[in-house]
Amino acid sequence: MSLSEKVQRYAQLMALGALAVLAACQVKPLYSDGPQGKPAKALASIEISEADNRVEQEVRNALIFLTSGGAGEPANPEYKMALNVTSDVMGVLYDQESDTAGAGRVVVKADYNLTRADTGETVRSGNRSAVALVDFPEQEFAKVRAKIDAEKRASKELAEIIRADIAAALGR
Repeated sequence: MSLSEKVQRYAQLMALGALAVLAACQVKPLYSDGPQGKPAKALASIEISEADNRVEQEVRNALIFLTSGGAGEPANPEYKMALNVTSDVMGVLYDQESDTAGAGRVVVKADYNLTRADTGETVRSGNRSAVALVDFPEQEFAKVRAKIDAEKRASKELAEIIRADIAAALGR
């Protein structure tokens, strides 16, 4: 075999390998109804556990809105999600003279477990977190409102992350 034949043979094998790799790829919209109608309909049939605190209620409300498209909770859920949310405020810029934090961050963390309602089989479980930055003014009421606002922002972001995670799991 001459050198040009070897190069041509190598190029053919590379092209065949590339086609094999591309044939294994699937491209489909994450939230479409697709051939089985699985992810979009399954997202709308998730019941989320009751909240224990205000931040958990924020995440729960955002998740219900995102999964149902604004339609509310399902009457006959196919899936149940146990949700546990915690929030923590950390000072980042600390002024030693006045012994106060000028800015900080709010970290909202969630542990969740999505199960089938009929069998109790776990479909997806995990833990996610979201961070929102906050400035702490000198007035006490303004500090409280800034903290609450940061918790709301982080809660919405966390709900979007969890929704994407469970949509991917239900799409499989």
